[in-house]
Amino acid sequence: MAAIPSADSSSGSSADRSDERSADGSADRFPGRLPRPPRPPRLPLVERVEELLAAGGPLPIVAAGDPVLRQGTRPYDGELGPALLARFVAALRLTMRAAPGVGLAAPQVGVPLRIAVIEDPAPVPEEVALARGRVPQPYRVLVNPSYEPLGPARAAFFEGCLSVPGWQAVVARPAEVRLTRQDEQGRALDEVFRGWPARIVQHESDHLDGLLYLDRAEPRSLASNEAMAERWTQPTPHEAARELGFGLPE
Repeated sequence: MAAIPSADSSSGSSADRSDERSADGSADRFPGRLPRPPRPPRLPLVERVEELLAAGGPLPIVAAGDPVLRQGTRPYDGELGPALLARFVAALRLTMRAAPGVGLAAPQVGVPLRIAVIEDPAPVPEEVALARGRVPQPYRVLVNPSYEPLGPARAAFFEGCLSVPGWQAVVARPAEVRLTRQDEQGRALDEVFRGWPARIVQHESDHLDGLLYLDRAEPRSLASNEAMAERWTQPTPHEAARELGFGLPE
């Protein structure tokens, strides 16, 4: 903490200081402070995506706290054009794999378009795969996805997020969903997902609505990656629920 100057060390009275004005003519609450530089203008989407791709390699992933993760997205309507869209989703895939993760949404790299990618090789033990309904998923591009639950069944498991690094929490989600979307070629698709794949498409679609998994999580289940590795490696979160004091769906 910086030292606070005594009352007689400042020049002028408090009334004089309160009259100091900022560059736009409004009263400056902190006289003597340099004026805040103007925010850089937001680039149009095409320029923003081109700028992201110019560096090559994996894209920087936006962390929780950035407004772009909370503002929702606009439906994709050809804004990028076929060639730039192909380059952008390829960069999303590269970034997802490098992280590594099983899904990545456009807002997670600072682009507010309704686009995401998913892919899951499911490299887990058989016991875990059976308990979680986790089966390998091929690479898919989700353009303008929307999901609806099929039936009342819900499943609860720990989830993590590339935009909330270092933490996991239990989220109860519909066990089966219907996902409508387009692919990167504009073809309309209607698919049913169950088990872990259903969780992935819900998680990524939520990103496009300005939601993080923590918004749906059991608060008492929040655990660091270190705690997960030490304590909660079981195929299901039942032991964690007993020890940490949270409920699970019937």
